[in-house]
Amino acid sequence: MEMKASGAGANAPVSKGFGRFFLPGPTEVLPELLEAQLKPMIGHRGADIKALMEKLQIGLEDVFRTERTVFLSTSSATGFMEAAVRNGVRRKALALVNGAFSERFGELVTSCGLEVEVMEVPWGQVHDPQAIRDRLKKGGIDAITVVHSETSTGALNPIQDIARVANEADDVVILVDSVSGVAGAELWSDRWQLDFVLTGSQKALALPPGLAFGVASERMMDRSKAAKGKGQYFDLMEFAKTQADNMTPATPALSTMYALEVQLQRIAKETMEGRWQRHAAMRDATVEWVDQMRGERGVDVSVRAREGFRSPTVTTLNMPAGKTSPPVVAAMKDRGIVLGGGYGKLKEPTFRIGHMGDHTVAGLETVLEVLEEVLTA
Repeated sequence: MEMKASGAGANAPVSKGFGRFFLPGPTEVLPELLEAQLKPMIGHRGADIKALMEKLQIGLEDVFRTERTVFLSTSSATGFMEAAVRNGVRRKALALVNGAFSERFGELVTSCGLEVEVMEVPWGQVHDPQAIRDRLKKGGIDAITVVHSETSTGALNPIQDIARVANEADDVVILVDSVSGVAGAELWSDRWQLDFVLTGSQKALALPPGLAFGVASERMMDRSKAAKGKGQYFDLMEFAKTQADNMTPATPALSTMYALEVQLQRIAKETMEGRWQRHAAMRDATVEWVDQMRGERGVDVSVRAREGFRSPTVTTLNMPAGKTSPPVVAAMKDRGIVLGGGYGKLKEPTFRIGHMGDHTVAGLETVLEVLEEVLTA
């Protein structure tokens, strides 16, 4: 990628309009989606909500690539992570950990009073399906927790291959956190036989926070039916029962749903394939910029995740040896651009670019130009 010559000056702020907020969640939201939230309230137990839910369901099924009901929860995605555990784990889960959020998924199992065994690889790496297969053959595991796009490292797990291994095993469900994956990274809920896949509204769907979405397989619903002590708010049987009538188990976040309605129309126009391609192009442009910085500018930044397993929605960059990321993030903010700092134990040596949602390669190039100025100052 040939970067445009920078004439802005090191301290000149960028435009205050859309295209300056590249945090890896919450994602920047288009003005027209924010405006959609201004519609008046409606009753959530009448004909109006049923009509809205029916329209949303059609669009969400396309996003998740499923023929099953897409559950909608007024909660953060963490709520559906807990739902995955409470409805899907019988006794013991294998937690595939390769970053902060996959670590958190495993910790949720313990906090729900169930057993967990951790299979961890270095943060930034992905899991080897054969290693998982070898562990499952030993028995004692009834569920796998895994993160599709690890937002702390920018690593993209081979979910299709991991799901194939889970489905080879005897009665092991695969529970997938695709919080920064769905609507940005290719994912097929039905085709890949994912037992439960979840996301939140504030990532690649590019909506305000407040909604979570999930799709459950038939055997996941069988698990839910038999599960004890799963509580009420995140009981998947209740979601299935009420959404069959185009309503929600609890009071829905109507304003965010109005924005979702508009966004699903936009996604249908772009197509999911087009959206996947746009996100992949932003990832590739970022990687090419990194190569240019190293080769032509002599700045030793590097991509945390290895080639072939890099998320199309977020790139985590390693700082040069001996330098930390907080000053870089602060300098970018001074210039009007918000990036993500490192997360968890990677806080100091890394920073993150959230190139997801409705951002474009052209908008990202502007950010990278300013970032080049900061790193070479």
